[in-house]
Amino acid sequence: MPKLAITNLSKTFGAGPRAVTALQGVDLAIGDNEFLSLVGTSGCGKSTLLSIVAGLESHDEGEVLVDGVPVDGPGLDRGVVFQSYTLFPWLTARQNVEFALKEAGMRGKEAVDAARDHLKLVGLDGFADSYPRELSGGMKQRVAIARALSYRPKMLLMDEPFGALDALTRHHMQELLTRIWEQHRLTVLFITHDVEEAVYMSDRVAVMSNRPGRIKEIIDIDLERPRHYDLVASPRFQQLHRAVLDSIRAESIEVAQLGSALA
Repeated sequence: MPKLAITNLSKTFGAGPRAVTALQGVDLAIGDNEFLSLVGTSGCGKSTLLSIVAGLESHDEGEVLVDGVPVDGPGLDRGVVFQSYTLFPWLTARQNVEFALKEAGMRGKEAVDAARDHLKLVGLDGFADSYPRELSGGMKQRVAIARALSYRPKMLLMDEPFGALDALTRHHMQELLTRIWEQHRLTVLFITHDVEEAVYMSDRVAVMSNRPGRIKEIIDIDLERPRHYDLVASPRFQQLHRAVLDSIRAESIEVAQLGSALA
């Protein structure tokens, strides 16, 4: 049984002539401890799909199962990290992580110790008592990742988590997340517009079609682990990068041709 099974999923926003079908007939299965990235043109429904898996958005048809159980709302079995840091500004880094642990039922010294352990995991053990305003963008996102991992979810859902970071910080965060995942293994659904990021981090990359979104193609990333950033210069990495990029580019060309035909 896959950790996540999405079958014939469809979602439409609005009704009548203004209705927009975001997703139609989406089928996707992600295995236990697998890292899968979802890529595609802007507006193809990637974030909508992740929100449905997170239980933050309803769907019209089909089903979403985690360990065979239907998703009918948010749950502690799924940790979510967005592009915005979503930290409470009046709480320290440690308190932000503790907040999630308390929601999961952990209290007292156990919660304090777990929060410190997870901040150490993301390299922030020296900043536990710092407030978000005192942290850089990359450090804030580390706190968000520590918080999402702290209550041991079955799955981590990440929507462009490094999209707002500068290039160097982004590379550092990619290496950090890859290292954490390789050491602690859990199922990850990762949305990104960065093809290099998707290939570097993933076991498989799923390419979505234009709206209404569906899974157009899944590309296996047969690169060795553990991974290091020198890998991006290898011929195999470049070959996989080109395959994913070509698949997305074909969708972009289709959109452009459709626009010309309607002009």
